[in-house]
Amino acid sequence: MGPETAERSTGSKLALAGWLALCFGVGGVSSIFSARAIPIWYAGLIKPPLTPPNHVFGPVWIVLYALMAVSAWIVWKTRPSACRRRGLRLFCVQLALNFLWTWIFFGFHQIGTALADIVVLWVGILLTILTFKKMSVTAAWLLVPYLAWVTFAMYLNIAIWRVNP
Repeated sequence: MGPETAERSTGSKLALAGWLALCFGVGGVSSIFSARAIPIWYAGLIKPPLTPPNHVFGPVWIVLYALMAVSAWIVWKTRPSACRRRGLRLFCVQLALNFLWTWIFFGFHQIGTALADIVVLWVGILLTILTFKKMSVTAAWLLVPYLAWVTFAMYLNIAIWRVNP
């Protein structure tokens, strides 16, 4: 391996570490809001059928954040282009909306506002997938479980909003 290849490999590993840090950082900070609210406020809400036990959410999000980071990293490694910039911007926007949902729902207990956020989040994820697909089908597919989980979370959000005044 020549010096240029080693340098690119090191840069790529650092970039992957950066995407992982970003995704898990968002998840870690947002979990502060949910950890505080789950035992008291969330426990007191009427929840719909199919609501998973609380201990399921953490492992699911760990897998999803890892898939999200790898997806962004794959796109980051593609040739620089307007499409890549747009895709990575969309990725960051949807990640911010992901954070905001937790803050709004668990931090402020604003179920209806959180519902509006999750709808926009869902659209953001879909747009990210469609944009990533132009550069890497693998990167796009890595986000599909995330879209599926957010779809399920939207069902939960709608149902909780409907039955809790």
